Amino acid sequence: MSTSTSQFSQEKIRSICSEFAVYGDFLLAVPFGTGHINDTFQVTYDQGGVRLHYILQRINHVVFPHPDQVMENIDRVTTHLLNKIRSRGEETRKRTIRLLRTATDQPFVRDGNDDFWRMYIFVENARSYDVFATPEQAYRTARAFGEFQCDLVDLPGGRLHETIKDFHNTPKRIDALLSAIAENKVGRVAGVEREIEFVLNRRDEAERLLQLHAAGAIPERITHNDTKANNILIDDVSGEGVCVIDLDTVMPGLALYDFGDMVRSGTSSAEEDEVNLDLVEMRFDLFEALLKGFLSSADGFLTEVERECLPFSGKLITLETGIRFLTDHINGDVYFKTHRANHNLERCRNQFKLVESIERQLNQMNSLLR
Repeated sequence: MSTSTSQFSQEKIRSICSEFAVYGDFLLAVPFGTGHINDTFQVTYDQGGVRLHYILQRINHVVFPHPDQVMENIDRVTTHLLNKIRSRGEETRKRTIRLLRTATDQPFVRDGNDDFWRMYIFVENARSYDVFATPEQAYRTARAFGEFQCDLVDLPGGRLHETIKDFHNTPKRIDALLSAIAENKVGRVAGVEREIEFVLNRRDEAERLLQLHAAGAIPERITHNDTKANNILIDDVSGEGVCVIDLDTVMPGLALYDFGDMVRSGTSSAEEDEVNLDLVEMRFDLFEALLKGFLSSADGFLTEVERECLPFSGKLITLETGIRFLTDHINGDVYFKTHRANHNLERCRNQFKLVESIERQLNQMNSLLR
């Protein structure tokens, strides 16, 4: 889904960087991170004998067909967060992504190939982790995501753009699955009857949060929508979750989407594509850490109905993700990158096993919340 970073020469990257308000001598750019969407580089500059780093990214306009809207969202959000942090008298250096601007005060550069590029100040002495090493790390991550939502409750201006429409609309994900089943492009439906039945048995639940929203019981929020452990930078010294990153999917949504995705991605006892399903279980200690961390910063603005739905949201987003894997398997693996035959089906079964584990523990989860 992303162009290989090897196609971009040092001279090309130097030319792009020169359009941003960054000072000193360009030294080197190297590919950075493990993401598969955007092309990302760590850029090193010599500034008076001191080497400083920046992050340069080319936005994938296939996944994000309106990069200008993505950048407008990020610019508004990060500016507001910075003002909030300053108003509290906190250190700003690590607390939010800092966009560099061009000579014409734009937060991006548009090159001759119609590609959009952006540049951030690199956050030193902090790193992201793919999984939670401890419940304490889960607590701090959830607290940081809750604070992120809390700080954006009063974002001024109009509604943010939807960078990926209906991203967490579970009923529409089910509709897409049913369409894939009807078309059966590559003849895979015959091997997934049990998985299809699993989804259909839970179809009524898929609409619960949207129905509550339509009834006015759950308000629309500004949400991150991809709250994996590796989208928080953890301070190397304090262990605190200091900065939310990967803001391309920040847009209107439900607070429960973000908490649900933390439960889905952060509480499993096994990797997302583990094929030994006996190893897949929701770790209650990690759920407890996430719940306490999120409520420690978000409880002040959540409604009572939002709070009540926090445990259920983990089940819903896990189900939705499994549906997406199943749909892609039936369609012939056209969206998610796969590394072996039936990889998406393995991921789907893994997620559905996690759904079952959450279902078994849901009463205990609700008791903890109360």
